[in-house]
Amino acid sequence: MAQAYVTETGSGGSEPGRQGARFRRLVDGWRNDRGIWRRGLVTAGFAVLLALVMLFHAQIPNGVGNLGSLIETFLPWLGFLVPVLLVIGFVRKSATALIAVLLPGIIWVSSFGGLITDKSGAGGDLTVATHNVNAENADPSGTARDVAASGADVVALEELTADAVPTYEKALAGTYKYHSVQGTVGLWSKYPLTGTKPVDIKLGWTRAMRTTVASPKGEVAVYVAHLPSVRVKLDAGFTANQRDASADALGEAIADEPTSKVVLLGDLNGTMNDRALNAVTSQMRSTQGAAGDGFGFSWPASFPMARIDQIMVKGVEPLSSWTLPETGSDHLPIAARLEL
Repeated sequence: MAQAYVTETGSGGSEPGRQGARFRRLVDGWRNDRGIWRRGLVTAGFAVLLALVMLFHAQIPNGVGNLGSLIETFLPWLGFLVPVLLVIGFVRKSATALIAVLLPGIIWVSSFGGLITDKSGAGGDLTVATHNVNAENADPSGTARDVAASGADVVALEELTADAVPTYEKALAGTYKYHSVQGTVGLWSKYPLTGTKPVDIKLGWTRAMRTTVASPKGEVAVYVAHLPSVRVKLDAGFTANQRDASADALGEAIADEPTSKVVLLGDLNGTMNDRALNAVTSQMRSTQGAAGDGFGFSWPASFPMARIDQIMVKGVEPLSSWTLPETGSDHLPIAARLEL
């Protein structure tokens, strides 16, 4: 009788078994590689340098082109170099590089990992928003409506031009009964304003103001500020001296504020990491850092890379902080809910 024989074809093993064998071969290959510790020394050195910059950025001098402040403005983005170095370490089969890359990775997670998670909470007594509307905004009326749609009780606008102010006033009048414009900044509120006055930030013209908002849960001192712009120039570096002097003046004004509950809204042209803003940041909390979801980058609107627009508080508890949809400006509006 004829017998049929069937020859089994296939890989000769299960998928997990094959993967395990590959991993063992990879480990054995690296274990027997005598150059695994000698290769990748340049990559390892760069990783250590990156770690030192991230850890000691406050010690980088500002004497030449405000280099320290420039690095601090974009400090979170240095984290993108970590996976790049990791890939190079694997390609080079360098244990030295892979171990060195752990240093900047751990420092980045320690410094910015908390910003990735959503820390926002429910409730709140006062919702505030701020927006640099851009002096060249082609649709001020639409921008005003977009910001008002956020539901904020108090809205600060910066970079107002004399020609555009009537348009903003008309568009916001139906939502906000009270408002004041001081120079190129303004505040619109659902609640009465008292003690409104410009704040001298050493510019020679008005780009900051202070007022008291009589909210249902008590009085709150609200500051609106637009600090001078900064530029990156090949011949001068990070030109921020005028901004730095204005930040010091703003910090002095807030430190002298007699009201216990203080809110700062505005475009500070600097991030919370920038040591040049220490006069302000040392005495106030960022709502994004305390109760935000993500980094909350606000500029440039087309591809946000830094949060230079800020909502900061003193004597007030942040419950939530977020960015609003893009308007006709080159900045994104930002908002926060506060507990008084």
